[in-house]
Amino acid sequence: MPYPQNMETAKEVETIVRENGAVPATIAILDGIPCIGLSMEELERLATLGTRAQKTARREYCTCCKGNGATTVSATMFFASMVGIPVFVTGGIGGVHRHGEHTLDISSDLTELGRTPIAVISAGVKSILDIPKTLEYLETQGVCVAAYKTNEFPAFFTETSGCKVTCRVDTPEDCARLIDANSKLKLGTGILIAVPIPKEHSASGSIIESAIQKALKEARDKNITGNAETPFLLARVNELTGGASLASNIALVKNNALVGAKIAISLAQLREHKGGTESVS
Repeated sequence: MPYPQNMETAKEVETIVRENGAVPATIAILDGIPCIGLSMEELERLATLGTRAQKTARREYCTCCKGNGATTVSATMFFASMVGIPVFVTGGIGGVHRHGEHTLDISSDLTELGRTPIAVISAGVKSILDIPKTLEYLETQGVCVAAYKTNEFPAFFTETSGCKVTCRVDTPEDCARLIDANSKLKLGTGILIAVPIPKEHSASGSIIESAIQKALKEARDKNITGNAETPFLLARVNELTGGASLASNIALVKNNALVGAKIAISLAQLREHKGGTESVS
């Protein structure tokens, strides 16, 4: 997100989490140090850095050892797991890129979900990606994919993707029991809980897809690949939709924060009732 929308959204998301009884812990790398829970001053610094902050996945942390990094889902999961935070909210995870069967461009978010026991609450995967192939890859990784109050996997900017899920959860308590069972079985894998964007903020699927196709062609023409591709595509789709995709993005992040906070509270209550000690944030 561009500044100042990124800062405004970050503050609003943290407020939503607090108002629903949970503790927000925004994660980033500042001056080479992983920070779990940022002050308002640190959030402002990260927001104003924008794209000057290095996009940091698990592998990039070593190259960001003296700089500032905006952590991807994979890096955020890794740092959260180190301090015992079991619930993580984001907008959308990375996945298998379109034509990934030829390029092998697959986000490290997926392999992280396959080896780090964190529950990730998102609006699915970014719609610029190949959703069916992403779900197949997650199955290969042994990751439980659940949809919240629906039988269909959401498509980020829109509520439906045409892809069914094998696990449906209808309440924060359902989610908490799923997370707790995954932990007790020591499966060692994460859980993806996909929350559809609220209907009133859902974008037109045909408009979004048209913008995505145009952005993908421009990326190919400009030879934009690797970790530069997703930021370019999201920014270009926002331009082509006249800002509609950014407005939807902000709305779904807030909704995910609301659902995620309720899940975190339910998980804490469940574990407190059972005598557990793991922190929830």
